[in-house]
Formats: sequence, C-alpha cells, structure tokens
Amino acid sequence: MKIFQFFSTITLIGLLFSLPVPAAGQAYPDKPITIYCSYAAGATTDVTTRSLATGVEKIMGVPVVVENKTGGTSSVCAGLVASKKPDGYTLGVISTGALTLIPHLLKLSYNPLKDFTVIMQYSRFLGGLTVLSESPIKTIDDFIAYAKAHPGLSYGSPGMYSQQHLAVELFGLCKGLKLKHVPFKGGAESNTALLGKHLDFVAGSGQHVRFVKQGVFRVLLIYNSKKRDPNFPNIPTQEEIGCQDFPANGMILAGPKGMPEPVVKKLGDAFKKASENPGFHNLLAQFDLPYDYKERTELEKDIPVQYEASKSVLNKMGLKKEG
Repeated sequence: MKIFQFFSTITLIGLLFSLPVPAAGQAYPDKPITIYCSYAAGATTDVTTRSLATGVEKIMGVPVVVENKTGGTSSVCAGLVASKKPDGYTLGVISTGALTLIPHLLKLSYNPLKDFTVIMQYSRFLGGLTVLSESPIKTIDDFIAYAKAHPGLSYGSPGMYSQQHLAVELFGLCKGLKLKHVPFKGGAESNTALLGKHLDFVAGSGQHVRFVKQGVFRVLLIYNSKKRDPNFPNIPTQEEIGCQDFPANGMILAGPKGMPEPVVKKLGDAFKKASENPGFHNLLAQFDLPYDYKERTELEKDIPVQYEASKSVLNKMGLKKEG
C-alpha cells in the first residue's frame, strides 16, 4: 500500500511539472496597484491622476489607489517610486522635471536617467501669469509698469524650481523686475492664497483656468508654451514679449527600473486606453491642459535631451545645485 502511495505521489508531481508555466506577468495584476501622485490634493496632477486611476481600475479589474507624496517639485515622489520593488504594483505620476530639471538643482537619492521605467505621458504643464480680476492691471504691459513702480511683488507657484517658477524668474530678469517668490505644494494652494489676497499674483499651472473662466482671475501672459493658448487668443506668450521661456514639463507615469516587459506593456496599454476616454479629455480641457500622449520609447529618447536643455537654461540663469 505504501509503495502504491509512493508511486502515486511521484506520478502526481510529474503531472504538475508537465503543466505549462504561466509567462512572467501573465497573472498581473492580482492585487491593488498604488500610484503615488507628486502634487497635492486638488492640483491638476492629482485630479488627472485620480481620473486615470478610475479608468484603469475598470480595465485591469483591480483597485488602483492614489496617494499624494508632495515636495521637491515632484522629486520626493520620484525618489519614493525609485526605491520600490519593480513588480508593477507601485507607480508614480511625476513631472518630467523630476528627471530633467531638479537633478541640476538638488541632491537626490536617485539617478534620473537610470532608476526609472517610464511608461507613458498623457499631458504637459502650461502656465499663465495671473492676477485677481478686480486688479487695475489689465495687460502684461500694465503689469510690467506696475511691478517696476512697486518692487517686491509676491507671487505663488506650485513649488520651488517648478517650470512656472522658473518661467516667471526668466520674465523678471528679462524685464528688470524684483519679484518675491512664495512656493506652495501645488497650484491649488497658490490660487487659494491669491483669492485671500495674500499674494499679488500667481504663476498659474492649470488650476487658475477655472477661476479665469469664472471671472475671478485674469491671465496676462502665457508661458511654458511656444504658441498662444486657443482659450486666451489675445494673451501673448513669453517669447512674444521678447523674453526667454522655460519649456513645459510633461505629466508621466513611471515605475522603478527593472519592471518586467509584459507588465510594462499591460500598464502602458491600460493607461493609454484610459487616457483616450472622452471624459478624461473633457477633464483636461477644464484645466486648459493639452492631451499630449507619448509612449515609452519616445520618452526614453526625449528625457535625456530635455535633461541637457534644462541644464543649459539653468546655467544661463546662474542657478547651480544646492550644497
């Protein structure tokens, strides 16, 4: 009897080993996915990330949880993502600036060109110099004249060294203005400060648009863009008034380096599909954000180029790495 059981066991083991083994990533995902968002709740990055997460939940059939990890103009979130296991269950929506801009200014825990698996881009940040609509300042020429007569005007931005901050600094240098920068953890917070009249203006990053449409804010200048905004066709770009602009950063989905290719493809396909939803495009339009999809291979080519371009602009501004 024992001999029979022994051979039966051997036969069963043999059958188990003869069964086909699932390919790597085939069972993915089988548990919740966490996405770290690099900006505060209510910011454009947060709102768009949560919308994409909802769409991906339906596509992939598992919960997709969004957690806000702010600070360092997206670099805190990027560092956290880089430190995680590359299994596809921890991702981040970050600004490309965390990979191309901030490394030239801050000491970081990650290598921006080696420690990530970039998956896709869905939009890019645009900006607009914005005042309260009750302000007597009606045009950018009015603003320049007023700022020269009142040195030290305060403005809020989504964060230190954000593209909006640097664009306004370039504008100030260009026109000989003395401005006081007040960094926040996202555009929503800076807008609240302007509404409370704690600032003179904001370096808008998308959240300002709904207030402009409501008649509460007035936008005077478009930056982080080579073209005029179709929603504000009468507002000049920074380059049009003779000033160097700071290029726009993208909103990208990324994970730690070393993610399995089948997992990266499945994520890329799911997020692309979610980003193509008309409801998502309507949401982008609310914040005056363009749909600017880029796949992984395109980002892998673009990011090193942007890295060098940012370095060049920062050198011209005289900004160097802290410490």
